[in-house]
Amino acid sequence: MALVIIGGHSRSVGKTSVVAGLISSLRELDWMAVKITQYGHGICSADGEACNCATSDHSWAISEERDHSGESDTSRFLLAGAARALWVRTEQGRLAEAMQELRARMKMAPNVIIESNSVLKFLRPDLYLSVLDPATADFKNSAREFLDRADAVILHQAATLAWQAVSLKPVGDRPHFQISPPPYVTPEIIDFVRSHVQVEIPSKSQ
Repeated sequence: MALVIIGGHSRSVGKTSVVAGLISSLRELDWMAVKITQYGHGICSADGEACNCATSDHSWAISEERDHSGESDTSRFLLAGAARALWVRTEQGRLAEAMQELRARMKMAPNVIIESNSVLKFLRPDLYLSVLDPATADFKNSAREFLDRADAVILHQAATLAWQAVSLKPVGDRPHFQISPPPYVTPEIIDFVRSHVQVEIPSKSQ
């Protein structure tokens, strides 16, 4: 099984679009796609809504996407060609509690692609790509923590630099793929991923 993780420094920088683009371009890998969402205090992981339930009861949940309409992020994964798509939801800081179940489900997949930074605390992927947009000021702590583990960065072309006290020195020696969305995935990115994901593709009987 090949494991690819796509992270990013903030919301709305194109992580989901990169995952969907790679799934569409590498359909032969029969992906299980996973999106991990960590909610703040007072949000129930069972349905993503505010509630007063005990966090010990609803600290995490995993659901399988069935909708191919493309209206949600995990639905976009199926629309792009993923064999399966999972949405993992946990209370902030409690991802560890969901990992046993997630690992069990991953074992049933030929190859897995995950949208997350924090899951790097628990998994060692074959490839980790970080999506960065200099025009977006927010820079998550999880993105800073794991930036030096990125095998490559996908960098938005931007006229302005909104980051404060952020250095790309940890990935200075890694490939940088510039994008001007759309598209979010270029032929160079696809070739890079394909070259680093060494898996056997079973030949179909004639």
